[in-house]
Amino acid sequence: MALERSSHMEINALDKRNREIFREIVESFMETGSPVGSRTLSRRINGALSPASVRNIMADLEDAGLLSSPHTSAGRLPTEAGLRLFIDGLLEVGDLGEDERGEIEARCAAAGRSMEDMLTQASEMLSGLSGWAGLVLAPKLEAPLKHVEFVSLGAGRVLMVIVGEAGAVENRIIEVPAGLPPSALVEAANYLNDRLRGRTLAEARRDILSEIERQQAELDELTARVVESGLAIWGGGEQRPTLIVRGRANLLEDLSAAEDLERARQLFEDLESKQALIGVLELANEGAGVRVFVGSESQLFSLTGSSMIVAPYSNSSQEVVGAIGVVGPTHLNYARIVPMVDYTAKVIGRLIG
Repeated sequence: MALERSSHMEINALDKRNREIFREIVESFMETGSPVGSRTLSRRINGALSPASVRNIMADLEDAGLLSSPHTSAGRLPTEAGLRLFIDGLLEVGDLGEDERGEIEARCAAAGRSMEDMLTQASEMLSGLSGWAGLVLAPKLEAPLKHVEFVSLGAGRVLMVIVGEAGAVENRIIEVPAGLPPSALVEAANYLNDRLRGRTLAEARRDILSEIERQQAELDELTARVVESGLAIWGGGEQRPTLIVRGRANLLEDLSAAEDLERARQLFEDLESKQALIGVLELANEGAGVRVFVGSESQLFSLTGSSMIVAPYSNSSQEVVGAIGVVGPTHLNYARIVPMVDYTAKVIGRLIG
């Protein structure tokens, strides 16, 4: 599994004793989300160092910018720089058990009737397994298209289904004249498939509408209206990626003070700001493996003390078409969630292929 590493301070800059105390502080923080004091640390290392010696080391680590103290008499927490150093230099990423792998594969495959169903299920599954919020960036339909189909829903409504060559499926409901014969839907689909296959919607739309306007298309009036309605429902432009977020409520379970409530409120606003979040998720496409964003490393979460673990997934041509991940507080269980996100991305890529 590839975990993208950053170029921050190297863990080897710490001597063995400082490194061990630093590891204990970060691991305690990830278990509890709370500051840890010198007495607790001394017990965690079975009294190998006295509380006084531990305090001296903690002071050195704080001077190095790796720890901070929320209050004068409180214990220490890792800073964002400290978490980054731990992730890059000390994090021991485990592997998933066979049961977890089987669950991920089964739940993704069971929902595989459409791309959106599968990705929604994957987001819900990651939320459930991690205990935080699951995120999925679904593919854009700006890639070449493969197939168009119209399905009558009755009462002047038709479901338009567009399938991209990358495997993405999008559905839209369009309004059509009441009493439209089924043959008009078949003719409209055949006409669009002839002109859309292998082209993007934006590329083909202008030519199709121009052909209809010049009355060069071999379509009757009703069929032409179906084609025009289908093209209009997409607005004629590139489709932005679809963002799926599941498990927001899990983020409320980590609250312990008024400032936590404010951070949660801000995070919820960030998650609703889909454009900004899509921008962060698209950063995952720049690397081949799992990426971890801690706090202000991502502009989106700079005010909320949150982390995001995200991995890209690819289609059968090994082209990156989306990303999947988990967002939560900075004390995420990175060692467990990183392989979970990585494996889910691989399963999705395989199912798309």
